[in-house]
Amino acid sequence: MTFSFEEQLAQAMAALEEQQVKMAEMTRQLQAATASVTTKDRMLTVKVGAQGEVLALTFHTTAYQEMAPAHLAAVLKDVLNEAKARMGEQITRSMRAFDGVGESLRLAVTGDQEEDPLLSMLGGLDLDALLEPLTAMRPGSDQTKTHKQEEFNG
Repeated sequence: MTFSFEEQLAQAMAALEEQQVKMAEMTRQLQAATASVTTKDRMLTVKVGAQGEVLALTFHTTAYQEMAPAHLAAVLKDVLNEAKARMGEQITRSMRAFDGVGESLRLAVTGDQEEDPLLSMLGGLDLDALLEPLTAMRPGSDQTKTHKQEEFNG
């Protein structure tokens, strides 16, 4: 079954709008997301945000006062890295919901055709620009590197 240009355009725009709404909601949720990790001995809890920024360091005991500086630094490094890794896992799980978005949009436009005259006429969809807010939150993206905290080496 073939669709008119107007029908194809309407389907593509509806699919695009649906994905934009989903991405905006996911972006809002991820910006508010946090991950917390507590050390095994329950001495320290670290809370990080979606960009890996430290939101809180909470010492539950005074045991850190008796620790050698190198040991305390190692404990801090380990718990911070674990919290950042958990945040990265949350973001990765969330991003998986958008696997295949490009293909879905292409199919909405083409109706399963191999060549896509509509996308040619429209100049193509810039999916990179569409996904940019979520991609920027992905661990290892260039934008997260600019906000990444420097490692503390005691």
